[in-house]
Amino acid sequence: MAKKEWIDYLDEINAFSASNGEPEWMTLLRQQALAKADELELPRIERVKFHRWPLFNVSMDEYTPESIGVAAFDEMKDNPVLVQQGTTTVFEQLPQHLIEKGVIFTDIFTALQEHSDLVKEYYMSKAVLMDEDQLTAFHAAFMNSGLFLYVPKNVVIEEPIESIFIQDGTTNQHFFKHVLIIADEHSQFSYLERFQTEGNTAKKVSGNIVVEVIAKAGSKVKYSAVDQLGEHLTSYMNRRGYIMRDASLDWALGVMNDGDVVADFDSDLVGEGAHSEVKIVAVSAGKQTQGIDTRVTNKAPHTIGHILQHGVIRERGTLTFNGIGHILKGAKGADAQQESRVLMLSDKARGDANPILLIDENEVTAGHAASVGRVDPEEMYYLMSRGLRKEDAERLVIRGFLGSVITAIPVKEVQNEFIEVIEGKLNA
Repeated sequence: MAKKEWIDYLDEINAFSASNGEPEWMTLLRQQALAKADELELPRIERVKFHRWPLFNVSMDEYTPESIGVAAFDEMKDNPVLVQQGTTTVFEQLPQHLIEKGVIFTDIFTALQEHSDLVKEYYMSKAVLMDEDQLTAFHAAFMNSGLFLYVPKNVVIEEPIESIFIQDGTTNQHFFKHVLIIADEHSQFSYLERFQTEGNTAKKVSGNIVVEVIAKAGSKVKYSAVDQLGEHLTSYMNRRGYIMRDASLDWALGVMNDGDVVADFDSDLVGEGAHSEVKIVAVSAGKQTQGIDTRVTNKAPHTIGHILQHGVIRERGTLTFNGIGHILKGAKGADAQQESRVLMLSDKARGDANPILLIDENEVTAGHAASVGRVDPEEMYYLMSRGLRKEDAERLVIRGFLGSVITAIPVKEVQNEFIEVIEGKLNA
């Protein structure tokens, strides 16, 4: 869709907003975002050329998926679960004892209707700004589904909170999800997110996913995600943490998509003593390109931000890791560390690990490590000399390479799921 055509969608955006019962402020935000999208530039992702990607294809046609039922989720425990297929929520579960504690876990449109003031305070105003760049503005204008999670002060949730977002690969409907998570002061919980495609189509569809995690003072959030979107979905993914005083946000992200993806994973350490650990595993294959920009910004004293990302590339795939550690003036005692490593399994694979440190303050600790290479022939020789076939030896090397990230994931069941997904991706 050409830029000059965006404004032509104003009436349809207004109608969509009205049909979902959105408050006036949300409709106005959409209108402002649509007007600004023309003026803004695309985000800059080092060493990734995505300017010609089909990221702006939208379809405002109504879409009602065939029901996939709740039987598929019967085996889940009684933990909080939300499942969306396309733009429709097909399963939602929140235990009564959490409702009584004030936990809110629902789709984004219900939240806009029933908790408008709370959503308004944080929606694209703290973590990801509406007018940050062209892609965030486009998201704000055309967002068509998502969820809202609020955990009140001092509430500790033992069971994992799970969400599943299914992109229907048989439609041309754009996949613009917004996830807004608010951890109030001294709350604690684990959140597990899955993005996946079901079905296949030759049409190119645009995805634009924005996740905002607000970690208020003293809160502790463990966020895990497994991304498995299809090859015909070209996606922009923006996950951003806004981390306040003495709060912690740990990310464990499995980027296992089949289509082209440009990702922006950021942690803003805005309060003294804030802490973020970012762990990423990625696999690229076929002819796909995945560009991952991972940034930790130390904005306050005694903040800690660590990045650990390992990736594997097969066939003609391309994978780029940009690791950015930025310590701002005034953030004395800050710590920014990063490690990015890429393993290539083909002569035609293309990999890049690009470390960037920006230090604007003294009395800080910062460091980086980066490497791009192929499977070590000595390791292969050793394993094959013990009777292993080449394919099995290579698989063991890959497991060891990715294992340092996977074993750092705090939730055992998420570790196992990562391993299963990686095996499936490598066997494809």
